[in-house]
Amino acid sequence: MSRRSAKGPDGLVVVDKPAGHTSHDVVARLRGIARTRRVGHAGTLDPMATGVLVIGLGRATRLLGHLALTEKEYLGTIRLGQDTVTDDAEGEVTAARGAGTVDRAAVEVAVIPLTGDIMQVPARVSAVKVDGKRAYHRVREGEDVELPARPVTVSGFTVHDVVPGAAPDGTPVLDVTVTVVCSSGTYIRALARDLGAALGTGGHLTALRRTRVGPYRIEDAADLERLAGRARAGAANPVPDDTGDGAGDTGKKDDGPAAFAPIPLGEAAATAFPRWDLDTRRTRLIANGVRLDAEELPEPLRSAGPVAAFGTDGRLVALVEAEKRHIRIHVGFS
Repeated sequence: MSRRSAKGPDGLVVVDKPAGHTSHDVVARLRGIARTRRVGHAGTLDPMATGVLVIGLGRATRLLGHLALTEKEYLGTIRLGQDTVTDDAEGEVTAARGAGTVDRAAVEVAVIPLTGDIMQVPARVSAVKVDGKRAYHRVREGEDVELPARPVTVSGFTVHDVVPGAAPDGTPVLDVTVTVVCSSGTYIRALARDLGAALGTGGHLTALRRTRVGPYRIEDAADLERLAGRARAGAANPVPDDTGDGAGDTGKKDDGPAAFAPIPLGEAAATAFPRWDLDTRRTRLIANGVRLDAEELPEPLRSAGPVAAFGTDGRLVALVEAEKRHIRIHVGFS
């Protein structure tokens, strides 16, 4: 038996999440497809949303907390003219002021204050905790929840199509297609709500597709059925892998009957983070958890945030970062 089959796969899988599934649903499905319980995801998507959901298997789950902090990109549709309790189409309409007098020029002006470094109040029906309890639980129990604003960065808020129409109740609405590039923790539903408030119309999100998480794009993603088919093909035609962490795995995503193959751990880290190739001494010390002086990290990498450190054998040793006078080891993989 190969080492991989004995301990389960290590690596990342980029899933195109379908609508109607929670992120937890996708994790549960991947547990069955990959035949491992060590599965996690980098950044929740609402059930209504589709698109890129980065899944970690095995030791790659240790990367997820850092991947979750990377920049994300979305394609969405904002309906101006109505507010909902959830700030999206899943919730009950709470106000219908209409948007019949709003034009494209007004929309483009209104997105400007919502771009850049801003303070954003999260959607009330969200997983944000209030005194240890999720906000959505409090709202469902009838509480009037007020969440504090927090800093987020919206580096891009681009208006595409602006289409007038009517809601089922006859309210005149504008459906605005937008692209948003933003930091972790940004609620696109809240941007829809705030855009509607700025225009005096109310607003909510009717469609959302995440097209990128860090370096991973929708073009890299596969749907669950395709991944399940690859797993079945791989079970029928197993390919031994004795490298332990996928160091010899190509990670190719062809359309043939190839085995289910996540992006290998080392390749995933080198794609998402700057790479630092260690010498023999540093490989040994970092693998043993020794904090080196910050000066040992090459100058260009000292302000780069997390860095993937690779040993002399080409394997991923740790995720590290310069922190004042020392190199902090975020997580080790040896």
